[in-house]
Order: sequence, then C-alpha cells, then structure tokens
Amino acid sequence: MLHLAVLIGGAALPAAILILLFRRADRARPEPVGLIGRSVLYGFIATVPAIALELVVGIPADYLPGLAGAAWSAFVTAALVEEGVKYFFLRRYLIRNEAFDEVMDGIVYAACVSLGFAFAENLLYGLDGGWVLLFRAFTAVPMHAAATGIMGYWLGLSKSEPDPGRAASYRRKGLWSAIAVHGLYDFFLFAGAPLAVGAIATLFVAVRVLRRQVRRAKELDDAAAETRRALGLS
Repeated sequence: MLHLAVLIGGAALPAAILILLFRRADRARPEPVGLIGRSVLYGFIATVPAIALELVVGIPADYLPGLAGAAWSAFVTAALVEEGVKYFFLRRYLIRNEAFDEVMDGIVYAACVSLGFAFAENLLYGLDGGWVLLFRAFTAVPMHAAATGIMGYWLGLSKSEPDPGRAASYRRKGLWSAIAVHGLYDFFLFAGAPLAVGAIATLFVAVRVLRRQVRRAKELDDAAAETRRALGLS
C-alpha cells in the first residue's frame, strides 16, 4: 500500500506543480477549478485510445531500419497519435465551453489535458522505479505541457477569430506545432547518444516559445478586456 501511495504521489507531483504554475500565470481571470479538473481527467482518459492506436500505428517501425524506425516511432506513433488524441479532447469537450473565452484559456486547458496525460504515463513508467519518475519530472512531463500548451495558444486564437478559414488555419498550426515539438523530442531520445542531447535542446526551445506565447496571450486578453470595459460590456 505504501509503495502504491508513493507511486501515485511521485507520478502526480510534477504535473500538479505545473498546473499550479499555469493557474498562477492566468490569475488575472482564472478558469473554474471544476473545469480545470475535468481537463486533467480528459487527459488521463486520453491515454486509453492513445495506447490502443499506438499498438497499431507503431507496427511499421518494426520493419524500418535505424533512424527511419526511430523517426516513425517518434513522429507518427508517439507525436501524431498522442497530440492528435489530446487535440480531439480539446476540440470535442473544451473549446466550445463558455468559460473558454480568452487566448490564455487555450494554453491553460491544453496544458491541463497534457498534464493529465503525463500523469497517466508516469503511473505506467513509474512501475520501473522511482528514478524514472524523477527523470521524467524534468523532461517528459514539461515536454508534454510545452508541446500541447503551444497547441493551446493557437486554439485560443482560433476561438476569437471571426474568419472560419483563418480559425481553421490556427487550429492546424497548433496541432502540427505540437506534433513537431513532441516528435523532435522523442526522435532525439530514440536515436540514442550522442543525438539524445537534442531532446533537451528541443525542450528548452519549446519552453521558451511557450513563455513568449503566454506573454502574448495575456497582452491580447488584457486588451480585449479593456475594450469590453470601454464599451460597457463587462
């Protein structure tokens, strides 16, 4: 029982800390706690279809040599499937919610879905030992948050975009940006040393991009809020 409690706690802690950081970044107009919790739950549930799809989609990698197999596993089996499933849950259950009304909301909800997903993955990987959880706390968990958070920025922009064509373009850009980040990170890991250092570089760049997007999202949301106040709409 103690081992199980440690496993769950160790798997959940990195995700919980990052969720609090995203909530703090959104403190000017915070999202409902209940919807944050549901977003995390959606991410946790998303691992079920993701695992099922990966079992099928990953078959070609067994027949591809060297780096080609690593690329398929990274960009298709892992990145396309996992970010695609997260995208589905965001589009199906969150983006239409009335509480999702700012660009920053897209980042927050996307990050929460990704961290629910990372928590579930941690539970599985944690069965191999505590050192795996410690390593993932500083690598895979923030990678999920950064990749899907970037997606969320573009989903947030699409929500307020009146032009349907441009809104769809934003959504596509968000999805493919997340796939690119996730795929590059996994590819460098799967390729092994000395290329594995590229995974850390990918994570560093993705976090930098997301931080800029958070600042931009808050600027856009503050400007929109000021406009509403000036018009007497809020």
